[in-house]
Amino acid sequence: MDLIRRMRNKMQKEHLMFVYRGLVTNENSVPLLMLIEREMESAVYGMVGRKRLFMFVVESLQNVAKHSDFPEMTNMSLVVYSKIEGGYTVTTGNVISSDNVEELKKRLEEINKLDPEEIRNVYRQMLSNTAFSDKGGAGLGLIEMARKTGNKLDYDFLQIDKESSYFVLSKTVNPEGIGIHSSGDEKPFRGDSVSNLERIMAKNNIYLIWSGHISPDIGKEVISFTEKKLEEENIEQSLRRRVFSILVEMIENVAKYSPGREDEEKYGMPLVMVRFKHGRYHLTTGNLIRNIKIGILKEKMDIINQLDNAELKEHFKKSLSGQSAENESTGNLGLIDMAWKSGNKLHYQLRPVNDIYSYFTITTRIDGHIK
Repeated sequence: MDLIRRMRNKMQKEHLMFVYRGLVTNENSVPLLMLIEREMESAVYGMVGRKRLFMFVVESLQNVAKHSDFPEMTNMSLVVYSKIEGGYTVTTGNVISSDNVEELKKRLEEINKLDPEEIRNVYRQMLSNTAFSDKGGAGLGLIEMARKTGNKLDYDFLQIDKESSYFVLSKTVNPEGIGIHSSGDEKPFRGDSVSNLERIMAKNNIYLIWSGHISPDIGKEVISFTEKKLEEENIEQSLRRRVFSILVEMIENVAKYSPGREDEEKYGMPLVMVRFKHGRYHLTTGNLIRNIKIGILKEKMDIINQLDNAELKEHFKKSLSGQSAENESTGNLGLIDMAWKSGNKLHYQLRPVNDIYSYFTITTRIDGHIK
């Protein structure tokens, strides 16, 4: 549970909303894109602002997918969404050849010197030039990012070893989708925090964290993205089904008992974290719960954790038969189902927040085997 608390604190301190570490492909880019779009729909962003940021994310993901120079290091790629006061920040990180750093830095410096009209002119000239590199555009993607948001690009290069470097590209935009860039009087952009985040996730086998309000639509996209990743991994089908089913139950539980975005932002945002190593998944969710419900919840959890699988199955049937159409709550059906399908105990923790709320985290482990 210490890991969960550390990651929650880091997400909150750095205003991180979503982090994914792993291979970026054309297929999993779709749910990655939909996640940020769903979040923007529930915020103050208008259609123009959403479209500009959405298109910037498209280019960023394509940049990562196309320009990761070391196939064995593609799992080090990072996609980060941050929500700050007055806007969103989209940041990507990926490994490139150190031989390409100087040329790429030169392109970025040139782009950042251009005003919006000059950027549009350069973009049109590059479109008419057919002499593009095999990797698709000789800087056209970077020009496109700057053109869509009308401002400069933040970037950094951190050397990994003699052959490889970690390239961090970031952009903050306001509700109109216009870039917010640090002025010359402020500290230059640094990618250390992104690189550190990648190392933490690698060390703890984390490949997905969501820390934000979970509406039904956002929950659906988190599940969709995880399902896509499960399909891409070389994992037995029965394990994929179990992970998917349990994650659905856990996210629906968080969404159902949300006290609302306002209280979440004040006292504790929901959390979804997925870890995987050697055929074993750890799924974690966290959410606020009213203190008056803690006693009943602890009683349910403790009873469930005392039962073996056969007893859980029987307990599930009894709980199911006790439901009626008039009941709004499903009681402990979801918790029983998680324990039954995972085949393991449900590890949970309750931390007091104030007189009204505590923060409830639950982790379930699903064992399986790689084919």
